[in-house]
Amino acid sequence: MRYFFICSILFSQFIYAQTSYPENYFRSPLDIPIVLAGTFGELRSNHFHSGMDIKTQQREGLDVHAVANGYVSRIKIQHYGYGKAIYVTHPNGYTSVYGHLQRFSPEIEAYVKKHQYKNQSYEIELFPESNEFPLKKGDIIAFSGNTGGSGGPHLHFEIRDSAAKPINPLLFGYEVKDTKAPRILGVYAYPLANGAIINNGNKRTELQLVKQADGTYLANKITASGNIGLGVETYDQLDMAYNKNGAYKVCLTVNGTLNFEYDFETFSFNESRYINTLIDYPTYIEDNKRIQKCYIEPYNKLSIYKKRNDEGIIPIAEGLSYQIVMEVSDFAGNTSTIIVPVEGKKQELIHKKDDANTGKYLIAARDNIYKVGDATAFFPANTFYHDFFIDLKGTGDSISIHNESVAVKSNYTISMDINRLNEDDISKLFIAHLDEDDRPSYEHTYRKGNILSTRTRDLGRFTVMKDTISPTVRPSNFRDGQWLSNFGNIKLEIHDDLSGINSYRATINGEWILMEYEYKDNTLTYDLNDIDFKDSANYLEVFVTDNVGNNTTFNAVFYRK
Repeated sequence: MRYFFICSILFSQFIYAQTSYPENYFRSPLDIPIVLAGTFGELRSNHFHSGMDIKTQQREGLDVHAVANGYVSRIKIQHYGYGKAIYVTHPNGYTSVYGHLQRFSPEIEAYVKKHQYKNQSYEIELFPESNEFPLKKGDIIAFSGNTGGSGGPHLHFEIRDSAAKPINPLLFGYEVKDTKAPRILGVYAYPLANGAIINNGNKRTELQLVKQADGTYLANKITASGNIGLGVETYDQLDMAYNKNGAYKVCLTVNGTLNFEYDFETFSFNESRYINTLIDYPTYIEDNKRIQKCYIEPYNKLSIYKKRNDEGIIPIAEGLSYQIVMEVSDFAGNTSTIIVPVEGKKQELIHKKDDANTGKYLIAARDNIYKVGDATAFFPANTFYHDFFIDLKGTGDSISIHNESVAVKSNYTISMDINRLNEDDISKLFIAHLDEDDRPSYEHTYRKGNILSTRTRDLGRFTVMKDTISPTVRPSNFRDGQWLSNFGNIKLEIHDDLSGINSYRATINGEWILMEYEYKDNTLTYDLNDIDFKDSANYLEVFVTDNVGNNTTFNAVFYRK
């Protein structure tokens, strides 16, 4: 049984033979022990996590340090994504990235605000010259926060190579305590070709696992014929954290021979959306399970694979026995081992999968256009990863486009003819996507005559809706006519009931001011220290517009010395 641990031996050799990454060059970006809320390569919605999320003890405002000598090469601020982020280029060719920041160091903050006021925009992207912000290792460059698409205070940290590919930061010598092997939630067998059968069925089969005395998992023997593949649902849990993180490495041996292997050392951003070919996407949508497939389908373009004999497909011949061993490892080398005995046997097909061959057949490699009622759906070539039968239904100003169990790779266009609606003001109409509870969400809508169009990656139900209600604006921490001499900032809450907030603009005494929008709590915040107030009476005006052009103007006067 020595071949059970071939992957583990190779994995250890891989870790210790890794010499291309400098392990003592970068310091930690924080002064606290590294405890991770998210690991590199972790499976996220439509993308892989490109860095490590370092917990900040549920606090904001911790010092963030340059991890090595270098210079600030890029600064980006956006409402979503990384929020406030800073990029530092280092002499050895790598770039470190720091995201979800609360604010920058004073010198950098002043530089950023100067450009925000010049452009009259909170969202901004800047590329300083190499001599503008030179840095020494350990210099404070920012303070940790919770901006952008962050679910709580933490620091998102990346290291990218000279080609802008993210690399697993743990390869650079960062120490994170991890003594627990990845947890195995389920192992699945898939028949992969016409005529392939597993346990008298031609559909995915969950394997029953029993934990052995030595810690390995033994699956009940399966009978099979034809080409099969395996998949695993797993997560890793590091010490001192309850977060369900991603595993680092998965490999498969068949009768003692390494057959298939992938790991999360690095990947390219332009391939990240191919995560939907790594996982069993329909099962993810229907059951919220991310089963990682240990075989490669033709439309899978990922570069994470280190070994791929026959693309991980295992041919099972009648009369032969197979011992398949799957090993799932974290970066520290902790490993969970699953042993799957397979008997090659000709068998009758009893448990048939549902036949989904209804609707129109869509060929992914070419343009496809369909007219359904008053709606048209145009799918450019390569909108989808693979060919399939697409279901389309439409009535009046609504269209149903298949269902969300099919992954969409790139945007396609939906157009709605609204001639029949007889609306007085079509500028208030938009295309909405409806969830399973009929809750609408705005799809960015273009208008040309009586045609509404949107480009989207969503599937499901769409309809035309009307929004005639203006956004609401109300002060959060002050009131009209109040003295604010001792206030550091003023806050307002902005809401829109249907189409959503599109833009905002604020002035004090007619001069544009920088207000920071935090979509997670619908607040606008203004730093009162941005302006040296000359008069005690100051007139605030905030103009907020939703996505169909309804707008609200809020006015208030405040006093400050």
